[in-house]
Amino acid sequence: MLELKQISATHIVAAPAALDKVAWSAGSIVLRFAADEALVTPPVESLALDDPHAIVAPDGGFAGAWLPAAEALAALERTCEWELPSQRPAFAQGAVAGVPVKLWLEEERVLVVVPAPYAHDLSERFTG
Repeated sequence: MLELKQISATHIVAAPAALDKVAWSAGSIVLRFAADEALVTPPVESLALDDPHAIVAPDGGFAGAWLPAAEALAALERTCEWELPSQRPAFAQGAVAGVPVKLWLEEERVLVVVPAPYAHDLSERFTG
């Protein structure tokens, strides 16, 4: 069974141009949900954004798990109806096994992220 655990992150809503200009720390994973919205893990301590109206807040509302790429891709073949990006690293989002999922795809591993209330459902459906 897929074991999804709470992710500590920072949720940012800001002008797209402001997000485009950020120099993220090495090791940060930035999931751009939309042009003006991102989830960054690990959480950022401080962030200089060129947007006086930006919203930057801690977010513990997501759960996730790293899987070896081969294992993740095998499960996604069964549970994902849309085409995954071919280049890596890449971010993708959509329904997987009927659950809203975000994916961070690397060559050797995949981060599966889901809103925390759906963690149990995805865990059962993804590996079942």
